[in-house]
Amino acid sequence: TMSFSAVAGSQHIYSGASQPACRFAPSLPVQWMHPHCTMSAPGTHTKARTSPYPGSSVTRASVPDDRVSWSVAWPEYKPVEFTARPVLARPVWADPEIGESGFSPKFNTLDGKVQRRSLTGSYEVVDGRPRNPMGRTGITGRGLLGRWGPNHAADPIITRWKRDNTGARVTHKHSGKNILEFVSIKRIDCGEWAIPGGMVDPGEKIGATLKREFGEEALNCLQKSDTERKALEERLNLLFSQEQFEVYKGYVDDPRNTDNAWMETEAVNYHDDTGTVMDNIPLEAGDDAGKVKWVEMCKECRLYANHAQFIQLVAAKRDAHWN
Repeated sequence: TMSFSAVAGSQHIYSGASQPACRFAPSLPVQWMHPHCTMSAPGTHTKARTSPYPGSSVTRASVPDDRVSWSVAWPEYKPVEFTARPVLARPVWADPEIGESGFSPKFNTLDGKVQRRSLTGSYEVVDGRPRNPMGRTGITGRGLLGRWGPNHAADPIITRWKRDNTGARVTHKHSGKNILEFVSIKRIDCGEWAIPGGMVDPGEKIGATLKREFGEEALNCLQKSDTERKALEERLNLLFSQEQFEVYKGYVDDPRNTDNAWMETEAVNYHDDTGTVMDNIPLEAGDDAGKVKWVEMCKECRLYANHAQFIQLVAAKRDAHWN
């Protein structure tokens, strides 16, 4: 993957005033980790019903808001079947097709080393296929996702306080609150800005995934020499031993979701309160990231999937500026 150097300083990623960064259902069965932070939830899972499907010309069957829930009878529902060729090629991270000889997945449990439990609770299995717990998406199959059912990811949210040339924290002129910055990457696959993160490998602990993905995408560890990697590893260990809290745990409104495969994540905030740890860790995009930079947290941030909601929760937890 071609890498780009980090952009110096923090920047804004803004959306238009009429475009909310993310939307999802009021009944979304997830675990918000800050009791005093309320989210706007104007509709059912939205990005999981957009067309064309990412990386293709496939158009989903249209699913109106009042027909998303499986509890609503809809015998005329005719979703499009689609699984991308790279998934069907059977890479190590992908399941075989349902019904293929020798493949008998055990859903709603730990299947060998593959975690098929959902963070949202038990999900239905119909005709041998798991059913998206958030409802219809207009597409069956797996699309770009490797696993039938939940596909587990981890998103490390690395933060620090914005500081001036003297090292003092910068406050927002309207809210009067300190401004938080977070590390953001520009995804190569879709061009959207996002929190660094990636898939949890079979048998891998969530903490290991968080550290590995940040190193690969925001520090370009995969392209470093053994000596450089060892030095970065020591700094990463220090960073990931900083104060932390679990921001979010559950379903993600992701454009790759289908009726039978969907994204779930655990987002964890690691906060460098003094800024001294991250000062010694140079940002450099790598792996799935085209660019990386520090970004100021604010309500105008437009990010991939549910990521804007994640950083809002962090801002609330840290009592930082948001709007």
